[in-house]
Amino acid sequence: MWTSSSSLAVGSKEKNSRYKNIAIKGFLLNILNPKLSIFFLAFLPQFIPQHSANALTHMLVLGFIFMLMTFIVYGFLSGSFNKIIIKSERATVAIQKLFAASFAGLGIKLALSERV
Repeated sequence: MWTSSSSLAVGSKEKNSRYKNIAIKGFLLNILNPKLSIFFLAFLPQFIPQHSANALTHMLVLGFIFMLMTFIVYGFLSGSFNKIIIKSERATVAIQKLFAASFAGLGIKLALSERV
């Protein structure tokens, strides 16, 4: 990883992926991800008024706002980061060296740690 100097190769076997297939895969990934469910059940309810008669409506509105913000951040910004990071050999090499150094540092820390 440290000596690799090639750019990041990101490709798909399916060159003509349909948007419907991508949307289905993304939906299933999010539905089956337990972190998202834990977030909705643990974090969002604290922003709902305690004696609210329509707590479900508040939860749906907060969930919609969260999904909209996520779509904007992941959907729109990922395209611009794709151009910067994946297509830039210099950025890819820097990221590879950062990961290699962090793995080496974690390995040294583990080797020097005392067992209890």
